[in-house]
Amino acid sequence: MSASLSPILVGQSQTDALNRKFQSAVAQYDAGRLPEAAAQLEALLPHAPESFEIHELLGLIYSAQSLDAKANPHLQKAVRLKPSDPAARSNLAASFMRLGKPDLAQPQFQKAAELAPDSFDANHNLGEAYVRSGKIPLAVPFLEHAQRIDPSSADNGYDLALAYIVTNRLADARKLTQELLKQKNTAELHNLLGQVEEKDGQFVAAVNEYEAAAHMDPSESNLFDWGSELLVHRTLEPAIEIFRNATERYPDSARLRIALGMALYSRGNYDESVKSLLGAADLAPADPRCYFFLSRAYDSSPGQADEVIERFRRFVDLQPRNAHAHYYLAMSIWKGKRAQDPAVDVSQVESLLKKSIALDNALPEAHLQLGNLYSDRGNFTASIPEYQRALQLDDDLADAHYRLGQAFVRTGDKARGQEQLEIYQRLRAQHLNDVDKQKAEIRQFVYSAKDTPASKQ
Repeated sequence: MSASLSPILVGQSQTDALNRKFQSAVAQYDAGRLPEAAAQLEALLPHAPESFEIHELLGLIYSAQSLDAKANPHLQKAVRLKPSDPAARSNLAASFMRLGKPDLAQPQFQKAAELAPDSFDANHNLGEAYVRSGKIPLAVPFLEHAQRIDPSSADNGYDLALAYIVTNRLADARKLTQELLKQKNTAELHNLLGQVEEKDGQFVAAVNEYEAAAHMDPSESNLFDWGSELLVHRTLEPAIEIFRNATERYPDSARLRIALGMALYSRGNYDESVKSLLGAADLAPADPRCYFFLSRAYDSSPGQADEVIERFRRFVDLQPRNAHAHYYLAMSIWKGKRAQDPAVDVSQVESLLKKSIALDNALPEAHLQLGNLYSDRGNFTASIPEYQRALQLDDDLADAHYRLGQAFVRTGDKARGQEQLEIYQRLRAQHLNDVDKQKAEIRQFVYSAKDTPASKQ
C-alpha cells in the first residue's frame, strides 16, 4: 500500500515527520502486523484528525481484525472527508453489511456504482447488496454489467446465474452456467445447472447434473440434492441407495435421515422408515418436519410404539405451544398402542386433541380425530360438529365425509348421511390424490431443507 498525508491537512512544516510515521504504519499493515499498525495510526491521529488516509486505513485495519464497531466510525469519517472516493464508499458499505445494517450499506454501494460506473467491484457489490436484501430483479442489471466487465469472474457469474433462476430467466441461467463450466469444471457449477434444469422441469438433465456434482464433491449438500431430485420424482430405489450411503458418510445430518425415512416410507418399508426418522428426531429434536413424516410412517408401522411415543413427548416438552406436537403425541398413544394395549388412556388422548385444537383451531386433522374418538365411544352427536369443522377447513378429507355420513345415519338423519357417503365415494375414486399429496409434501420438505445450510441440520 502506498499513500501519504496531505500537507494541507497537517501543515507543511509537519508533513515530512508525520508522513514517515504514517509510512511506518503502512509498512506494519502490509506486513500483516495489524495491532502494531493500528497503535501507530491511533497515536498519529490527534496530529492529523482530518486525514482521509489515516481514517481509511484505520477502518480497514479494524475491519481486517473483525472489529467492525471500531472500524465503522473511521470509515464514515473517511467518506465525509472524501465523498467522491468510490472505494471509500464501498468499504463503508461493507462495514455496514458486517454490522447487520444492510439498509445503511445499500446507499453507499449505490453511490460507489454512480462514482465508478465501469468498476467491476462497484457493480458486483451493489448487485450483491440487492441479492442479500431479497431485491433480486434490481440486482440483475448490476451483476450483468459486472459480468460484461469481467466475464472470467466465477463468483459474479454464479450470483448472476442464481439471480436468473430466481427471476425465471432459465435460458439465460443455463447459457451462463454452461459458459462458466467451460472456464472451470466444478461441482458447484454442476449443482447450479441442476437447479436450472430442475426448475425448468427437465428431470433427467437435473439428475445428471446433481449426480456429476456429487461424484466430483460428495458433500452432504450435493448428496442430498442428488437423492432428493430422485425422491421428488419417485425414483425410489436409487434414492434409497444414495441416502443410505450418504447417512453413513454424514451420520449427523438430520435432513439426510429424514429424506431416507421418506424414501423408505414411499417404498413401503415402514419399519425401516420409522427407524431412520427416530434417528433424525434425536439429531434435530426441535425440527417439526421430522415429526410430520414420523407420524405418517408410524401410522403404518406401530411396532416401535414406546420409542416413537417417547420422541413425541419430548417434542411436546420442547414446543408446548405447538398444536401439531400435541396432535402427534395423541395419535401415537392412541393409534399405536390401542391394538396392543386395550387399556390405553383414551381420556389422555382426548385431552391432547383438545389441547391441540385450543392451540390451533384450524387444524383439520385434530378435529377429525376428536370426532373419531367420540364416534368410537358411541357419542355420534358430539362427533358431528368435529367432522363438520374438519370439513370446513379441508373439504377433501375423504375419511371425514365417511365418518360424518355414518354419524348422521346413526343419529337418524339418513338423507344427509347418504349425501356425505356419496361425496366420500367420489373422493375415494380419485386414487391419485393421495399420491399427488404425498409428492407435494415431499417436495415441500426438499425445498425447505435445501434452504437450510448443511452444517445446521
